[in-house]
Amino acid sequence: MKNLVAVSAIGANRDGLIEPLVKAFRECGCTIAESRMSVMGDRFTLVALLSGTWDAIAKIEAVLPRLGQELDITFVAQRATAREPAHDLMPYAVEVIAVDQVGIVHQITQFLARHEINIEDMYSGNYTAAHTGTPMFSLHMTISIPTDISIAAMRSEFMDFCDQLNLDAIMEPVK
Repeated sequence: MKNLVAVSAIGANRDGLIEPLVKAFRECGCTIAESRMSVMGDRFTLVALLSGTWDAIAKIEAVLPRLGQELDITFVAQRATAREPAHDLMPYAVEVIAVDQVGIVHQITQFLARHEINIEDMYSGNYTAAHTGTPMFSLHMTISIPTDISIAAMRSEFMDFCDQLNLDAIMEPVK
């Protein structure tokens, strides 16, 4: 059985910050099974799933508080288990572009929750439109649609929903 720990980190961004983190993971005997790193505003953020022997996982859990103090980063670590493959779900990509407005993410996630569709991955951002300077919003998601749902009906309902909110959207299968 694989031993896993999910680790999140947040702190002030600065050059070279990722290197001491991954060095500590390696020195404890852990491998990075999955990770996401991003700079948000002036904050460095990392989410990683580490894999290793039981003692490697225990070692990284013990090292994180000291490393957090040294690097002025806040860590949260939780033991995890491997995810069982779901053969009754189809992965779809959703992309939304719109004039920035309050509540877009909430409305979309509420729509998906009502249809019992899980969000696997999501990232969003704001930018200024070229030529006009209009504040814009973009959202990218990977969702899992149950195989017993009619994809054509779901896509049509989602597109109608987005049209009502004046959101430009695409929903297509992940290849």
